[in-house]
Amino acid sequence: MEVLRPPLININGRIYRKNPVQEETYEEEEEDCSYSEAAVDQCLDEPCDAHNIEQTDRGFRCALDVPSVLYKYIIGKKGETRRRLESETKTSINIPKQGVEGQIVVTGAHRPSVSSAVTRIEVLIDSFRRKQPFTHFLSFALNHAQVREGFLRFREEVLEHCSQDSGVDVSIFQNPDKLHLTIGTLVLLNQQEVTRANELLHQCQDTIREITGAEALPVEVRGVEYMNDDPSMVDVLYAKVSVQDGSDRLQQISDRLVECFVSAGLMERERDRVKIHATVMNTLFRRDPSAEDRGAPARANPRDREAFNGKNILQMFGDFYFGAFELNSVQISQRFSTDSSGYYSSAGHITFS
Repeated sequence: MEVLRPPLININGRIYRKNPVQEETYEEEEEDCSYSEAAVDQCLDEPCDAHNIEQTDRGFRCALDVPSVLYKYIIGKKGETRRRLESETKTSINIPKQGVEGQIVVTGAHRPSVSSAVTRIEVLIDSFRRKQPFTHFLSFALNHAQVREGFLRFREEVLEHCSQDSGVDVSIFQNPDKLHLTIGTLVLLNQQEVTRANELLHQCQDTIREITGAEALPVEVRGVEYMNDDPSMVDVLYAKVSVQDGSDRLQQISDRLVECFVSAGLMERERDRVKIHATVMNTLFRRDPSAEDRGAPARANPRDREAFNGKNILQMFGDFYFGAFELNSVQISQRFSTDSSGYYSSAGHITFS
């Protein structure tokens, strides 16, 4: 770790510097969990006692909203992590029963002790939250009738002309009802977090409408591309999506949304700018038609994939026209779900007009 550039983490909009830590791994009977004794030396943008710590007759108290699925990381094997935190901060940590949504309550005789315990809990929770699979994602739905028909034509023609190419078969094509553009992924572990994300999305609506002029955005889906170096060994093939007037308004909207959610601590920034693309073929679908990656194929386990030869597809369909329509909304989509239209179930949405 560089001393002058330590790793930073964003927790509920507060920025912390994280000290080097030693990983401790415990094996449980039902599942394996790794517990980090995370230490934070100071907040960088506000005092560390910025938590809502209340004074009581017996000292001080602070309640934290933590999804029940994360309780086990604070408890540790046989309660070891909680006891360690209580001992080192001289506090008492009360955790609801597993599976019961509630608040973790920290109490202590001194405000700094409670603040220290709360900060350690937040950093610990953030560490394990990052290891959870994403549950929702911000998306632009591209399953408009014209684009859907264009995709079905693309699939038919690719199978007609390229089915002899290695790895090319119908199983790796996207579900036409779920054609979409992913803006960013979210880990929302209870209804309270879903509600918070929905509220944040609505706070972005005025900014988005300024970019669109409070009108729907005319977009077209044309051309295919890949992201790795060898077109004969492709895992994912993308369709290009652009605004018909040639402007970068779709890029602006995507980047603003990511900036908003990253600043609020609800999303991790994966790259400087959102990659505007829509998956049309993905080798993850070969084993699981409902699979969704994070828009970064390199993260997938190579053993879960069987690459396909995309050279002929790229040569023959590189400028394929899927269709055009007026894009008028962005939504929080729930992973592994389906609504009445065949698209992902929505946990919230805003419109451009």
